Amino acid sequence: MRYDLDLIASWIAPGSRVLDLGCGQGELLEYLHEAKQVRGFGVERDEEKAAAGIARGVSILQGDLIEEVRDYPDFAFDFVVLSQTLQQVTEPLELLQQILRVGRRAVVSFPNFAHWRNRCQLFFQGQAPVTPELPYDWHDTPNIRVITFKDFSRFCGHYGIRVLERVAIKSEPSTLTGLVLKWLPNLRASYGIFLLSKE
Repeated sequence: MRYDLDLIASWIAPGSRVLDLGCGQGELLEYLHEAKQVRGFGVERDEEKAAAGIARGVSILQGDLIEEVRDYPDFAFDFVVLSQTLQQVTEPLELLQQILRVGRRAVVSFPNFAHWRNRCQLFFQGQAPVTPELPYDWHDTPNIRVITFKDFSRFCGHYGIRVLERVAIKSEPSTLTGLVLKWLPNLRASYGIFLLSKE
């Protein structure tokens, strides 16, 4: 499992009810079910990924994240996970409000656009960054917005979202290892991971 997913899993208590939005093929849910006996459900837009997860025995609903999360009652879940998906969402504030309505806690992670490699590509090459964390050219990317560690912290404060924990990590998508960073996280982190609740 990816390093960021392993870190997210460490925050989730055994036996929890978990909703994973943008769950891909359900790797995190499968792990949480086996290792922590969680009751987990996923929502995934991509039909092929959802089908692959279902074939592995993970409960996944294929559909739009915001539409599907609206159907759940208040506090139906202990944790709602939105891992490396926020940058692809058209209405991030509405989705986060819905997540914090249906979940007691939310875990949100995203690629940090302020990483030094991105800055160097913009400064020295004058073109949109292409990195292991953001591997698409500007014209074929599923990402519709860029987020930085600092921006998301400020966003949470502005909209009254309580940040319980924030972790900046350095990790390559192709490896299963990584490092938690304490010094200059907005410059050095490839990903940000936040544990949230309502104020």
